[in-house]
Amino acid sequence: MRSYFLRRLLLIPPTLLGITIIVFLITRVVPGGPVERMIMEMQQMSASTGGSTQGSSSFGGQDQALSEEQIQQLKEYYGFDKPPIQSYFHWLGKVVQGGLGTSYRYQEPVWDLIRERFPISIFYGLSTLFIIYTVCIPLGIVKAIKHRSFLDNSTSILIFTGYAIPGYVLGALLIVFLAARMEWFPMGGFTSFDFYDKTTWGKVVDVLWHAVLPLCSYLIGSFALLTPLMKNHLIDNLAADYIRTAVAKGVSFKQAVVGHALRNSLIPIATTFGQNIVFLVSGSFLIETIFDINGFGLLGFSAILDRDYPIVMGVLLISSVLLLLGNIISDIIVAIIDPRVRFK
Repeated sequence: MRSYFLRRLLLIPPTLLGITIIVFLITRVVPGGPVERMIMEMQQMSASTGGSTQGSSSFGGQDQALSEEQIQQLKEYYGFDKPPIQSYFHWLGKVVQGGLGTSYRYQEPVWDLIRERFPISIFYGLSTLFIIYTVCIPLGIVKAIKHRSFLDNSTSILIFTGYAIPGYVLGALLIVFLAARMEWFPMGGFTSFDFYDKTTWGKVVDVLWHAVLPLCSYLIGSFALLTPLMKNHLIDNLAADYIRTAVAKGVSFKQAVVGHALRNSLIPIATTFGQNIVFLVSGSFLIETIFDINGFGLLGFSAILDRDYPIVMGVLLISSVLLLLGNIISDIIVAIIDPRVRFK
């Protein structure tokens, strides 16, 4: 098993190399890059002043606010004057040295921008994962044992509602009714403006007060997915022959559930656990946008809209590393839960 996971770890660098090369080349051929955006902004400024800059040249049949020399300087500044492969290895060299480049928009190191948003994203990610697995798994077990009871039917209504309502839609509704109209919760943000003036306990309460509505939006989709998954697999295992054989030999129903069926039912959940690690930092940019949470997901989404390619590559690199490590963690958990699994 040790050699298997060692090979999996050794596959991470070439996999990351392939992912980053593909995305980096896409950023070089996709229209509307930073140079084109700068030209368009200058054209709009020139049009708003009622004329064009002297010495402007023709670009696509239209007057251009920047000269060809200025455009070439912009390409050199953004690194678009070199072939894509050469630019990629230049970026890769920065990554090897521990840097991710400088943001086009913020003019700050990408790693500093990402590091500032890590505590926020990790807080929501850990809180979401903890609540999901500590509530959904026991709830799925109870629903499987109490199948077709009042508890099962009533909670199924909530689960199907979760399927029907996306998290960002629920977030918008919660803001309108509970924040704007009822004024029970803040409209958004991670903390209040006077956060640093509060006591330690006041800071904790303030963070939790701001986190209630976003966490509800994060959790609704995961509740609707994980609870039925746990319930359905446990029901299938309870109906299996080995459970009936164990009960026939004198094993109590509780021992059959806890000692046999439950362990096998956790295998499908364990296979998806590692993938959820990406959720620790990525979150949902839509929910972060609605609640004005300046997290990791919103940073990546804004970078795509602004064509801030250094941030896009940095977010992609970190998310890919977490996903690959998460898959290895899933394999380890599956091997621990299922003794039949032997990786060779």
